[in-house]
Amino acid sequence: MSTITATRPNPTDQQLEPVRERSAIVRYLTHCLVLAKRSLIKTMRTPEALVDVTIQPVIFLGLFTYIFGGAIAGGSQSDYLQFLLPGILGQTIAMAGISLGSNLNSDIEKGVFDRFRALPIGRAVPLVGAVMADVVRYLILVLVTVGVGTIMGFRFQGSVAGAIGGIALAIGFALCFVWVSVFIGMKARTSGAVTGLSMLIVMPLSFGSNVFVPTGTMPGWLQTFVKVNPMTHLVSAMRELFTGQPWTTDVLWTLAWMALLLIVFVPLAVRAYRRRV
Repeated sequence: MSTITATRPNPTDQQLEPVRERSAIVRYLTHCLVLAKRSLIKTMRTPEALVDVTIQPVIFLGLFTYIFGGAIAGGSQSDYLQFLLPGILGQTIAMAGISLGSNLNSDIEKGVFDRFRALPIGRAVPLVGAVMADVVRYLILVLVTVGVGTIMGFRFQGSVAGAIGGIALAIGFALCFVWVSVFIGMKARTSGAVTGLSMLIVMPLSFGSNVFVPTGTMPGWLQTFVKVNPMTHLVSAMRELFTGQPWTTDVLWTLAWMALLLIVFVPLAVRAYRRRV
């Protein structure tokens, strides 16, 4: 008569499983940081790649404050600067992500990602590493914009926590919005096409918002679009945090848009990347 003996799982294997999972996560993050460092080194060796986060915000600040500010704000350029700077920060931090999609597209065309495939790393590590490196570019943009704005007369009128919160919200939005550029970079044929297609998205969002003028000054049909524009919610939220005004739903709407961008475009970008390389 045969007997059946039940096999019990080894307790040691069960105890080691969480350790293995943590080790895999640490290894994945380490690979992402290594490739983020590679992207930063590449950027530092080509300083002209930082024009969009250094020269561009200064030009927009000076152009709209000193040329259009008097007409828009009724002669008070200093008051308009208080209104304008959060808008310029929101616009330029969204436009700064365009270069990431273009650079990724160029690297793929040059065969750089074919070399990454031969490495013992996760398939999405090059994408995540490139996005992590972009944080440094956004920090440079914030420092330049706020620094030049301060010289021109801009002042944070709220608390330190509000100023930090507004800047963190802008950088967080940029890190979510940049996945749109990454997706376009994976689908477009050339890096030039990536820039053109991305600008078709960023420009209407920037100028069809409250970045430069209050929403109430626009035609009624345009206000409908402006009020649902994610750029409008981001800029309004930063103005509230920078000036110490009571929070409205703009902060929550911005967070909701950030979550939606991640949910929609991260899977699309990763899927397009895997098909492309």
